[in-house]
Amino acid sequence: MPPRKPIYLAGPTAVGKSAIALTLAERTDGEIVSADSMQVYRGLDIGSAKPTPAEQARVRHHLIDICDLNETFDAAQFTVRAKAAIDDIQSRDRTPIICGGTGLYFQALLAGLGDAPTSNPELRAKLEATPLEELRAELERADPVCFGRIDLQNPRRVIRAIEVIRLTGRPFSDQRADWSSAAADGNVLVVLRRDSEDLRNRINERVDRMFSVGLVDETKQLLKIGLAENQNAMQAIGYRQVVEHLEGQHSLAETIEWVKSRTRKFARRQMTWFRNQASPRWIDLEPEDDATNVAIRVLVGFDTK
Repeated sequence: MPPRKPIYLAGPTAVGKSAIALTLAERTDGEIVSADSMQVYRGLDIGSAKPTPAEQARVRHHLIDICDLNETFDAAQFTVRAKAAIDDIQSRDRTPIICGGTGLYFQALLAGLGDAPTSNPELRAKLEATPLEELRAELERADPVCFGRIDLQNPRRVIRAIEVIRLTGRPFSDQRADWSSAAADGNVLVVLRRDSEDLRNRINERVDRMFSVGLVDETKQLLKIGLAENQNAMQAIGYRQVVEHLEGQHSLAETIEWVKSRTRKFARRQMTWFRNQASPRWIDLEPEDDATNVAIRVLVGFDTK
């Protein structure tokens, strides 16, 4: 028998991916492969909305809690680990469900990483010591297309783009992978989306819940084991803002509102990325939709065999 086809499920933060993925897994005899750049880190539980122990007991998850805070993790590593997990799941005649909101991970897995060179440690260190505003200005001059698409608030993304441009002498936007190869292989990326007001309410509720269940205390513990030194982990919305609160820069109330605002902006950037970079199958969700209803819609016309 041929292996079961993977289901690729993406969308912005708080859209409801995790609950739908759990239901999909139960309906298809599947297992979930996380495509989330922060859930790989041990300890980043509340702030990354990591599946709870009960949810992980309900359905087997992969690529969660695979790194310590003193380790780095990137799209290339994700691709290797995700492919191995998918092969393992398929070898046991189960359905891989790749679920997350990190668009670059989906692109790397489905379309490859393009022909951009690997990182240069010496150049990377130099760029990391350069003010972000200078790097943005350089990127705007060297690659206006990339400048218009990239998350300019994310130092890692800006640094990587400049690194590739300097190493190759070519625009970074010319070296990204082509999604057409994914479509040619019959892979379909399903992206969930909600009305802006609905998503806004869900984000606000999620952030309130994170703080009520202990995000501040979690951040305090993570600082003791190297959170502040891990640039990747510090990009997770919530942790950096709580660190600033603990340093006395903002009150708790201000911090909560700031996290809500940053999360809403992040969700908009995620949606922009999926619209501009991929050719997904969109599924629109309503406030009254439940996970079972949506899972059925995802599976319409989809044959996992």
